[in-house]
Amino acid sequence: MLDIASLAALLEQPKRIVITTHHKPDGDALGSSLGLYNYLIQRGHHAKVITPTDYPQYFDWMPGNEEVIIYTDTVEQSNQLIAEAQLIFCLDFNALGRINEMGEQVQNSSAYKIMIDHHLEPQDFDDYRYWNINACATAQLVYDFIATELNDKALVNKDVATCLYTGIMTDSGSFRLPNTTAAVHRVVADLIDAGAVNWRIHELVYDSATENRLRFLGHCLANKLVVLQEFNTAYISVTEEELKKYDINTGDTEGIVNYALSISGIKLAAFMVQRKDKVKLSLRSRGEFPANEICKKYFNGGGHRNAAGGASDDTLENVIAQFKALLPNYKTLLIQ
Repeated sequence: MLDIASLAALLEQPKRIVITTHHKPDGDALGSSLGLYNYLIQRGHHAKVITPTDYPQYFDWMPGNEEVIIYTDTVEQSNQLIAEAQLIFCLDFNALGRINEMGEQVQNSSAYKIMIDHHLEPQDFDDYRYWNINACATAQLVYDFIATELNDKALVNKDVATCLYTGIMTDSGSFRLPNTTAAVHRVVADLIDAGAVNWRIHELVYDSATENRLRFLGHCLANKLVVLQEFNTAYISVTEEELKKYDINTGDTEGIVNYALSISGIKLAAFMVQRKDKVKLSLRSRGEFPANEICKKYFNGGGHRNAAGGASDDTLENVIAQFKALLPNYKTLLIQ
């Protein structure tokens, strides 16, 4: 493993650097990646952000977005960049399976791999790890990495600050989740001082829905919401046909699960959606209920205690049945 002094020494001279993050990047994944990118190019590095898949259009305003390469659209170019890289930053994920087909390419690369992440149970593929499960967002860790570990706070300019603010805002639920500590607010204050326009960022992310997305949300709440009072649980399920009917794009289902969790008394909420190849699940919970345990044990996934995800190769109907069948095992936690 590299230590911080060795990594800092490597960064003293321009390097070929790839920055990547998990598939279907969310605000923290893309915000931390572009925040780091905007920092590295100030230092003269030849950096490229490569995402395994596409991501929501409501993030395409972020500084540096026009330079992002989507792996599935540019496989040959991406593989060449990975093969030629001297450093690969792996942000907001800790297992190579989270970057799909890119995982093998990164594994085989001779580059130093630097993991910056806040998820449980990291896989040992990295050469340097800046990891803290108590951080509310990887973007928070990227800020600490730049400002404290590398002592480069002066290079946190408006572009860096804007991207990192976006990551922290989205992963903290707009600063309302339990891991939004005083330290997080101090970081956010620094980012605002550096030029992040907080109200504008919130507007660009949360107040830019398409008409189709809003009608789809109404459909989910009016017709697809199921409340299981016996288990203080609520879920929403959506078929592939419904996605097509409302012309739902990447990111349009983000956050819908939180509406189910917002019901008074609900401790566990699920959003289950049938995609082309599998059923994807998003779980949210309150308090000590382990949403990540359910995803890891039953749905090939994981995540944080109160926010986790998984997937299944089974039908949507069977996944719903499986989800409902496991609830009695957790009844004590759900009703206490």
